Amino acid sequence: MDRPCPVEARSYVIWAAILASSLAFIDGTVITVAIPRMRESLGASLSQVQWITNAYALTLSALLLLGGAAGDAYGLKRIFMIGIGLFGLASLWCGLAGSADMLIAARSVQGIGGALMVPGSLALISTNFPPAERGKAIGTWAAASGIAAALGPILGGWLIDIGPWQAIFWINVPVAALALWLCWRHVPARPASADTRMDWPGAALAVTGLGALTYGLTALGETAGNQAIAPLATLSGAVLLVAFVMHERRADAPMMPLDLFHVRAFASVNALTLLLYFALAGALFFLPTTLIEAHGYSAAEAGSVFLPFTVVMALLSRSGGVLADRFGARILLTVGPILTGISFALLIPAVANGSYWSAIVPVMLLMGFGMGITVAPLSTTVMNAVSTERAGVASGINNAISRVAGLIAVAGLGAIATIGFQASAMSADMRTKALFAQATFGAPLPVPTSFDSGFIASLPTLYARAMIGGFGLVALICSLAAILSAYFGYRSALPPSASATDLD
Repeated sequence: MDRPCPVEARSYVIWAAILASSLAFIDGTVITVAIPRMRESLGASLSQVQWITNAYALTLSALLLLGGAAGDAYGLKRIFMIGIGLFGLASLWCGLAGSADMLIAARSVQGIGGALMVPGSLALISTNFPPAERGKAIGTWAAASGIAAALGPILGGWLIDIGPWQAIFWINVPVAALALWLCWRHVPARPASADTRMDWPGAALAVTGLGALTYGLTALGETAGNQAIAPLATLSGAVLLVAFVMHERRADAPMMPLDLFHVRAFASVNALTLLLYFALAGALFFLPTTLIEAHGYSAAEAGSVFLPFTVVMALLSRSGGVLADRFGARILLTVGPILTGISFALLIPAVANGSYWSAIVPVMLLMGFGMGITVAPLSTTVMNAVSTERAGVASGINNAISRVAGLIAVAGLGAIATIGFQASAMSADMRTKALFAQATFGAPLPVPTSFDSGFIASLPTLYARAMIGGFGLVALICSLAAILSAYFGYRSALPPSASATDLD
């Protein structure tokens, strides 16, 4: 068993873990407030914008489980520092990227760095603190990471408003350097586990399968070009993911042990995770762009809409375990997703209204309440569904599934947003229909100079209505997915008299 590190080094361990995990969490959300500026600066299409987000999510989610195993196989501190260094260098590359394709490549490398950092941040605390102090240390790490996630979009929006959008990536570099220094100077090294094996074939199948599926779903949202090969790419991705499952079933050291899904509670709670985080990622990805384009929000104002949601969710998550003990996980995993789904539906009239305080904030508070009473019981159910020896891999699988859900949402819902965007012009005149039929959600309208000034003057209002229509269709899909996830929440919580390992 690992011995705790010296008392004087423990605060440095926490700070290194907080800084590294905050980098990974913030970069997954701050990008949403920068999308309009990036799109204008780089001349990016909707699919390229989706890939700027998804390239990071793809490598992070597909390699997350492998990153945890790499820390065991090659040394936790070593892999953690490699991840921080790679993330910092990739952030510098992101800031220097002169094209959308270059930024997409840099974001994919960022995701690899994140996949090495995220598992290591929590593992560092677990191995360097004694059991009696571990809970408090993990609570500090979780609270600080939650605060960073809440402030990240606001800080990012402020940076974008006062300077170039590249600043949201450049600011990562000194933070990564500080985390590296703290880890190098103060975090003890642990010997690697000689018997840990790496599932490289599984990782390759996961990356290529998710990549092809994401490419296909993203291409469906284009109005021309790659849309023709979208079905083939989507089908290829599905086939590769089936091959991944078959490989994991036969592998000696699988990165995702499938026997865990034989447990009803584990399978159900991960189905809940997939649907709920699909809905959450989809709604929150398109929300800032809609507010910026339809209502003229600044980047900082658009980023601030996340604050009430994140604060309420963080506060309730800390007491979620107490609520689960008092009321039971089943009711919380049923009511929480339903409330969250209702909040997504309420975003439709709220975004149409556009008022920050009277329309957006109340809905975001409800969303935070719904997620806040869900997160802790969800994690508890994951942990209780398996034996203590398999808690780490179970948590890793659930974390990876939540990220894959976000990846699929951003890729697939772009087509839904464009359908709603274009449909909003169907009741208008022929010129408007023809104009909107050539555009995608969030893209500038290609206005011919031959149009009369009166028609051109009406376009901002039509464009705002189209953006609201596109977001409304996305929010409706997200609402249905979240409410459906409540069914699996009800199934996932076994009655107290049942064994946690009972099979269906």
